[in-house]
Amino acid sequence: MKAKGRLNAMTVDVEDYFQVSAFENVYTQKEWDKAPLRVDHNTNRLLDLFAEHEVKATFFTLAWVAQKCPSLIKRIVNEGHELASHGLAHRRVTTMSPEEFRKDVSESKQILEDIGGVAINGYRAPSFSINSDNEWAFEIVKEAGFLYSSSTYPIEHDLYGVPDWPRFKYQRIEGLWELPIPTIRKSGKNVGIGGGGFFRLYPYWYSKKRIDTFFASESAPYNFYFHPWEIDQQHPQVKGAQLKSKFRHFVNLKKMESKIVRLLEDYNWTTMSSAYDIRTV
Repeated sequence: MKAKGRLNAMTVDVEDYFQVSAFENVYTQKEWDKAPLRVDHNTNRLLDLFAEHEVKATFFTLAWVAQKCPSLIKRIVNEGHELASHGLAHRRVTTMSPEEFRKDVSESKQILEDIGGVAINGYRAPSFSINSDNEWAFEIVKEAGFLYSSSTYPIEHDLYGVPDWPRFKYQRIEGLWELPIPTIRKSGKNVGIGGGGFFRLYPYWYSKKRIDTFFASESAPYNFYFHPWEIDQQHPQVKGAQLKSKFRHFVNLKKMESKIVRLLEDYNWTTMSSAYDIRTV
């Protein structure tokens, strides 16, 4: 039975397996066109699952993917989901100057709006790469015309995270909401429960227990994120990547789709804008 009385945000970071940050030294952008494109098929499969369960979601989409798969973007929009930006080509904000980032977010927004035919209000930085070293990014996201960002994960992690930043919806600067990835408090620390590799690694009952702990202690909405490649059992192997990165990426891919289905059945889901009441002025 689904949890009553709370709408939560289901989100998909629409990128292909060769675009993840952990493999950026293996697959440079110049080599992307040589890799088998799988994001179209995998995202369409997710759209089928969402339709079966009457779920609307937010798709944080790379503009690179939108240009390669325009019919996918049109299906996302036509079926009532929220289209949002994940940047141009999954370049982490920590690797860009303010000028480069301004170009990235502005162009990605324009490309998505042109292809999707809708306003793009949400932005999520690749690999949650807005942190205390580049807070200037929030002002640029606002200047580009976004109403909200979901670019921070307040946990201790070797790749991202600022654990002392706010855990819930807040305004980092006036006119721009930040919607962090959810956490619970355990032993005085923030523990991430928003998706990603740990959701694939842990058994479903354990992940559900942690989500329910959030519900029991917090009144804020919950948001979950994952990627289309995570349901891909025929995922190509990645030669040359570090063992830790390969383990994180490939662990339990064959179990992920069934876990997503259970999430869709157990909780009530909607878009980020609806769950967090983000409104145009």
